[in-house]
Amino acid sequence: MKITRVRTRVFEWKGKVVPPAPHFCTNASDILFERGDAMASFRFHGWLVVEIETDTGLVGIGNCALAPHVAKKIIDQHLAPIVMGEDPFDNEYLWQKMYRRTMAWGRKGVGMAAISAVDIALWDLMGKAVNRPVFKLLGGRTKEKIPCYASKLYATDDMDAFLGEARGYLEQGFTSMKMRFGYGPKDGPAGMQKNIAQVRALRELVGDGVDIMLECYMGWTLEYARRMIPRLAEFNPRWLEEPVIADDIEGYAELKKMSPFPISGGEHEFTSYGFKDLLERRAVDVIQYDTNRVGGITAAQKINALAEAWSVPVIPHAGQMHNYHLTMASTASPMAEYFPVHDVEVGNELFYYVFQGEPLPERGFLQLDDTLPGLGLTVSDKHLHDFNIIE
Repeated sequence: MKITRVRTRVFEWKGKVVPPAPHFCTNASDILFERGDAMASFRFHGWLVVEIETDTGLVGIGNCALAPHVAKKIIDQHLAPIVMGEDPFDNEYLWQKMYRRTMAWGRKGVGMAAISAVDIALWDLMGKAVNRPVFKLLGGRTKEKIPCYASKLYATDDMDAFLGEARGYLEQGFTSMKMRFGYGPKDGPAGMQKNIAQVRALRELVGDGVDIMLECYMGWTLEYARRMIPRLAEFNPRWLEEPVIADDIEGYAELKKMSPFPISGGEHEFTSYGFKDLLERRAVDVIQYDTNRVGGITAAQKINALAEAWSVPVIPHAGQMHNYHLTMASTASPMAEYFPVHDVEVGNELFYYVFQGEPLPERGFLQLDDTLPGLGLTVSDKHLHDFNIIE
């Protein structure tokens, strides 16, 4: 079996987008004085789809959300020529070849995201070739089903709406959920109090039998996080996520050492080398890579092995099938993230408009089908009218 074609398309959303609330989410730019929507550059309005075809007629599907137009050019100009004519089952060889031929500029960021998209397509292709789900190629079923947490709850000044959303997750059977902070260092002590009030209200609603996770999305500074952590301890969060920017590994290590509850991160880290550094420096309690950024399934599998050796859980960012298959196949991964689809923003949930085949949670659990080959995804035609498609 040989690869005969690599096709890339950017699905650019042109549908309705509801503007965010004034304090929608903290993020890495929130320490700056900024007019307008600070989250705009973090909200995905396009998604890259990669299709790799072989001489047998099989097609593997991969994807990438980071800078999809740039990733498309990287694949078209640099990565497609590398994999053309090759056997997709030589995936380690192909990964190393893509990695080493783009090392001068592609080790992290969009270059690695482009490699991830190609690698995911190769694994989907391998699963289809042997008529088995990808998780069966990665080690098989380690769980009867995958526990998942509801991941939304953006901070808003409308506390009734915020708590109403959380109440809905309880009614759906979720026993864990994640909220986003709306205020950061530039909002001063008053913003701190609003953050605390939001967490307190959520904890009072859900009680002690439900895990709550707290998301900062790199929007805090080390000094601000030092001040906030003691105030958050009484609410017993499952973890505090990305309190500082990804490059501040020393900051993560310091916060991990001082915090009475876990510190998580890794959404913006890349390859097993990046996570080896995080583990050896004892910087995180929970690893949260995203397979379509970190280097694909080939890289993620190596990170899982590292994490297992260090007894650090892996709970991938954003859910989605490429992450679910790894979670199912690894004892290092106790649960998964799930993004409910709301008419609020175009972000990670855009994945559900581009693809079909994603399982929905039932009473807080996700199930993968043992009979669906590959990742179990196809490109959806349901929302095609809402996209500009760039070939």
